[in-house]
Amino acid sequence: MCRLFGMSSAPRRSRATFWLLEAPDNLSAQSRREPDGTGLGYFTAEGAPQVHKAPVAAFRDRAFAEDAAVVESMTFLAHIRFASTGGLEGVNTHPFEQDGRLFAHNGVIGGLDRLDVRLGPARSLVKGDTDSERFFALITRESAARGGDVAAGIEAAARWVAENLPVYALNIVLTTADELWALRYPDTHELYVLERRPGGHHGDRHLDHAGTAGRMHVHSGDLARTRATVIASERMDDDPHWRLMESGELLHVGADHTVTRRTVLAGEPVHRLSLADLEPEAAASQKGS
Repeated sequence: MCRLFGMSSAPRRSRATFWLLEAPDNLSAQSRREPDGTGLGYFTAEGAPQVHKAPVAAFRDRAFAEDAAVVESMTFLAHIRFASTGGLEGVNTHPFEQDGRLFAHNGVIGGLDRLDVRLGPARSLVKGDTDSERFFALITRESAARGGDVAAGIEAAARWVAENLPVYALNIVLTTADELWALRYPDTHELYVLERRPGGHHGDRHLDHAGTAGRMHVHSGDLARTRATVIASERMDDDPHWRLMESGELLHVGADHTVTRRTVLAGEPVHRLSLADLEPEAAASQKGS
């Protein structure tokens, strides 16, 4: 399934190195299903969003995803995609950018014709074919309608989708230059949070996170001295303080690194999808790898 990674070291900028796909070094790794896209988003010192992404399929150039990308930012967003909706094109690869914000999603939303109607003029924000980018456009629209309140926009968009559309999963990470939001809904896929003190659990170590299923690897020497909050689809090291987010939980890391969380969606989606309900391609994208 798709892999999400978000991190905030606000109010300090930190330098981190990302390998979105580590080069396979054994037959077991080589036998894993290839991803359909990788992407990395961050922000310049002036607050401008930067997105580096590429569709990566079997037998295609993997250099972008395997090369180390060293970037500096207060917030970071990385994604490994297994396609469920939309072709293998750069325009369908996460993260997406709208109104100076970056967004990535793990899951499946159905009823895209109804979602397009709901979007109205905001449908013009959508450049590709994915359910994810459409959901982001709905968040952007709802946030604008609430004076730029992103948390309220996420809540309103997610509630409308949960009440009106078929939903398999709505796990998301959204970032600005100095803030981060994460939502897990419902309990289909895991989404973990780690509030990491400077030096981590042992007090004197850099950050060195490596995902097993997604093969994403993140390193930051700066985080031996700086606290960070990390969001990930899996526990990425042996720190005992990783916490599984609750279904319906919306987490926010502010510009001063204040972390808040609240439940914004109770219960299940009205039209909850099971794996058996999905088309074969979508079902394959949502299985663990």
